[in-house]
Amino acid sequence: MSAGTDLWTVAVILGLTVVTVLTRTLFFISSKPWQLPHWAQRGLQYAPIAALAAVIVPELLMTQGQFIHSWRDARLFAALAGVVWFFGHKHQRQAVLGTIVAGMVVYLPLHLGWGW
Repeated sequence: MSAGTDLWTVAVILGLTVVTVLTRTLFFISSKPWQLPHWAQRGLQYAPIAALAAVIVPELLMTQGQFIHSWRDARLFAALAGVVWFFGHKHQRQAVLGTIVAGMVVYLPLHLGWGW
């Protein structure tokens, strides 16, 4: 242990390690198969979009902890371009990649070129 690490910190790290290993290997340790309840399976279907929204929305609408105060923000136009692209091409194979490219094609000139 270094001079700045106390016994409590080491105990917490070890405890969290044990809990993490147990919860992640519980599926392999069990000898009989089991399934999640239907309500949990259905809820997990929404986890990716909820996580994406939790990451994207604050980045899109806030700057340094404050809501944006001007429509001259390149992120707004890039997000709009991405949404338009996605809904126009969502049944195609590379719709998500196209969404990212469309957003960046709009974002980069506005942000780097015009300083928005």
